[in-house]
Amino acid sequence: MTEQVDKVVSNTVELMKKAIGHLESELVKIRAGKANPQMLEGLVVDYYGAPTPINQVANITVADARTITLQPWEKPMIAPIERALMQANLGVTPQNDGVVIRLFMPPLTEERRKELVKRVNGEGEQGKIAIRNIRRDMIEQIKKLQKDGLSEDAAKEAEGRIQGITDKNIALVEQHCKDKDKEIMTI
Repeated sequence: MTEQVDKVVSNTVELMKKAIGHLESELVKIRAGKANPQMLEGLVVDYYGAPTPINQVANITVADARTITLQPWEKPMIAPIERALMQANLGVTPQNDGVVIRLFMPPLTEERRKELVKRVNGEGEQGKIAIRNIRRDMIEQIKKLQKDGLSEDAAKEAEGRIQGITDKNIALVEQHCKDKDKEIMTI
């Protein structure tokens, strides 16, 4: 029975790691006024009829603190890449010189910073919800094990371990959000 409890606890850790990883990837996409090539992750381009990740059709580099440069590997791909960038609604307009596409990150206004902080906090709340849902599901599994013969003390101890893992991960979500808020609000 204890190996089943250990399996539930290790599943809790794994699932919560994935939830934190998802939060981190979402927070990276929120631009903080600095050029970051990761904000283009998940962007797909129509590559001769097939949706293809942008990093597989162009070389993406950061020219300076406020400029991302995309150099397509094939010249005819400039227009589809530019179209994908416009549809992504990144808040920047691509500049195309026929060879490379440049994205100039404008400095953030105070109003825009506050909007981004709200978005960060929304992502943080979604992360906390995901972690709490994982906790709920895992505690239900412990209760099922208790019905199948797990002692009440062992069930309470397992629930305590799961709650401890949950508390650590919620604190991690809050720290990630606080760090991102600080990054956004720094001028």
